[in-house]
Amino acid sequence: MTDDAPAGNIVLVHGGFVDGSGWQGVYDALTADGYDVAVVQNPTLSLEGDVAATQQVIDRLPGPVTLVGHSYGGVVITEAGNHPKVNALVYIAAFAPDKGESVSTLIADPPPGAPVPPILPPDNGFLFLDREKFAESFAGDLPRAQADFMAASQVPWGVDALGGTVSQPAWRSKRAWYLIATDDRMIPPPAQQAMSERIGAQTVEVAASHSVYVSQPDAVADLIRQAARS
Repeated sequence: MTDDAPAGNIVLVHGGFVDGSGWQGVYDALTADGYDVAVVQNPTLSLEGDVAATQQVIDRLPGPVTLVGHSYGGVVITEAGNHPKVNALVYIAAFAPDKGESVSTLIADPPPGAPVPPILPPDNGFLFLDREKFAESFAGDLPRAQADFMAASQVPWGVDALGGTVSQPAWRSKRAWYLIATDDRMIPPPAQQAMSERIGAQTVEVAASHSVYVSQPDAVADLIRQAARS
């Protein structure tokens, strides 16, 4: 961390099917302000492994840390956020589970009429999205060529990560912020609203797809700044 960093460190945690490179726009916006930003590359094999990878990144920073998660990354930060260096949690169109919950339990009862994410049947313990439906469901507001590249470069998402349960939700002891993507076709906006209310988050809404962290990095960075400056 540099001496003139305005509010410590920011750690960005990606979700399933993608890697940390999607955060580049957010990274660029925040580092331009002087923040010290680190991007976690989750193995996405198990929740336990992803929490360990995130906490390893946090360990290497002098703190304090604003911890940010997109999608499944919200589950990761809910557990990893118990690290003593973490001051604030930011959920970007993310799952925000309570104790004993997982992605599997949170998606078990979708709101009526909600689109069904095109997740293919498990392949040797890993999940993928249907490449033909990836753009519409995950990245509807990105250029088609970019969405198609994301579909072709998917990271296998372990079934064990999908079913990993939270033991101690950090949002019960630390302040939280939440960005709702109102055009999301992976996590229904009503579900995002319900989770943000349950965790008592300061909430903003952005007209964007599930890939809001890629398509609207400035809006995402603005919310992260609010959390970091608190």
